[in-house]
Amino acid sequence: MALFKNIMRRPGPRATACWLAANYIRFVKITGRWRFEGTEIPQKLIDENKPFLVAFWHGRLLMMSLAWPYDPPFKMVISHHQDGELIAQTIRMLGFGSIGGSSSRGGVGAVRAMLRALKSGEYVGVTPDGPRGPRMQAAQGVVFAARHAGVPILPLSYAAKGSKILSSWDRFLIPLPFCRGIMKWGNPIEVAANADGEEIARVTATLANELNQITHLLDTELGLPLIEPTAYTAGTPS
Repeated sequence: MALFKNIMRRPGPRATACWLAANYIRFVKITGRWRFEGTEIPQKLIDENKPFLVAFWHGRLLMMSLAWPYDPPFKMVISHHQDGELIAQTIRMLGFGSIGGSSSRGGVGAVRAMLRALKSGEYVGVTPDGPRGPRMQAAQGVVFAARHAGVPILPLSYAAKGSKILSSWDRFLIPLPFCRGIMKWGNPIEVAANADGEEIARVTATLANELNQITHLLDTELGLPLIEPTAYTAGTPS
């Protein structure tokens, strides 16, 4: 493992790995049968020129580029670590930008960058349980960002029949070629401009519950094993 990490620090092997990952995502997109639900939700806000945050679990990160066929720029918040650099380069090859930092671990710089992007008319995706968990439990950074920017949060998840679930902390889901997948948007979650700490915690818990309900609904429909959150209370500071 240490040898692999050392190799991935080199520009050449890292670029090759990202190119392979980006093209794998493209191949799964082309060969898979994908159904999209709730697309009228982001479309309505985009048509009204209303920015929003998109929240999805770290374990469902791989195929999220499929959910954004829209014209406005879309950026993902990616943490500053080796895996994060690989993800950032991969999504860049797919035509998306990135914001460095971790909104789920109280990264002030990441939250500020998210606010700048939203105010400039861009849309931002974030994994509220990333980069290291706890799995499927939301931390408060994304809710703070939504409150300060005055934008809603849209939950988003996907599942695929014909996939590999890794034993990593996030139970990372890798759809295989020729899979059958469903990607589903949830209803907007609003954050009051004057929300205090108690309200922030409540909205954070609501976001986690919505994401888990959508994820479990899709996993059940496609016959996947249900993945439960790790032992952690949603909405507590992290």
